[in-house]
This record gives sequence, structure tokens and C-alpha cells, in this order.
Amino acid sequence: MSCHQYTDPAVSRRKFDREIKEFRSLDDEYRQRGWFLAHAEYPRVLVVLASPKLVPSAIVTGVSFDYTNYDAAPPSVRLVNPFSGQPYKSSELPTKLMRALPEQQIQLPGVVGSPQPVAMQLRQAQPLMQASAPEELPFLCLPGVREYHEHPAHSGDLWELHRASGAGRLVRLLEIISRYGLEPITSFNVQLVPTVTLAFGPPPP
Repeated sequence: MSCHQYTDPAVSRRKFDREIKEFRSLDDEYRQRGWFLAHAEYPRVLVVLASPKLVPSAIVTGVSFDYTNYDAAPPSVRLVNPFSGQPYKSSELPTKLMRALPEQQIQLPGVVGSPQPVAMQLRQAQPLMQASAPEELPFLCLPGVREYHEHPAHSGDLWELHRASGAGRLVRLLEIISRYGLEPITSFNVQLVPTVTLAFGPPPP
């Protein structure tokens, strides 16, 4: 649902049209990457993301954007069911957009017979989709997203600090979602239950 329009709608619509024009100028390239522009009518955009690496190809998620008041305010971004348009609850997410954290080195006690300590490299991952409970609607924890800047934990990271960098641009946000949500997919993961899930490789840094 769109929030209340408090800026000049003509200005927001003009900037919205710029985002759609930029996407459509490379529509063939984006389609090859699995990005399909399903709906674009101010202020809403729905992009369906599919994994072209899978055989057969599979739709992974929909992404809903709300550009009301753009760019006085950042866009709202939700991962949604691509067929119904309903936002996923945290427990329903087909991908949590896992991002690899910098590798950490942990010192372990030396093994028997060796006076030197043993170092172990530890690589952890963090989801970009954040929620405090399984039944909550998760938000994309990223500057340039309305839900990120409205969250109390990010009250010091104002939208105005990122606005000029293009943090809320449609293609930029899709690049990030694709990097962590599509590119790591390696294959189908089929269980005998039967349950079919997506198998992800290591998350990108």
C-alpha cells in the first residue's frame, strides 16, 4: 500500500518515469539475467526474478517497489509472491539474500606436540532481509530503502546522506537483490518428502 503523497506528484512521477525508461532501455539484457518487468504504473513497480541457470528455469521471487514521494523519500521495497503480489512473511521467504561477511581468523589452542597455536579461518554470512519474528514482514536492510531508514536502529543513517548517490534507483536495488538472491543459486534441492527448495552456493561478499 502506498504511503500518503506529500510531495508534488508531477515531480515524483517524472523521476519514476526515468527509472522505468532506464530499465526498458536494457530490457533484453535484463531478461537474459532473469529480470522481468511485470508491472510499472506510478508509483508501483513489480519485477519478477527468475534463475536462468536452473534447468528448467525457475521463478525465485517478485520484488515490489513503491516510489511514492520519490526522491524526497526513498522507495519501499518488499519481496513478494510473484503471482499474488502479497509480501512474504519472514518464514515464507524463498531467499534471505545472504551476504558473506569478511573472513575472521580465530586462534585455537595448539595441538598436542605442537607449541604453535592453530589459526582457523571463519567465514560467516548475514541476511539482508531482516525481521525480528517469523510472522513479521521482513525488510531489505540497505540504505536507499524506505523501511531501512524508518527503522529505529538506523535513525542516524538519514536518507539525505544517500540520496545524491542514487541509492534508491530501481536498477541499483535490483543489482543488489540479484547478486545475493539469484546469482548464488546452483541447483534444485529435492528431498524425498517430497520438498523442493533452491540450493545456494557460498554467499557473495
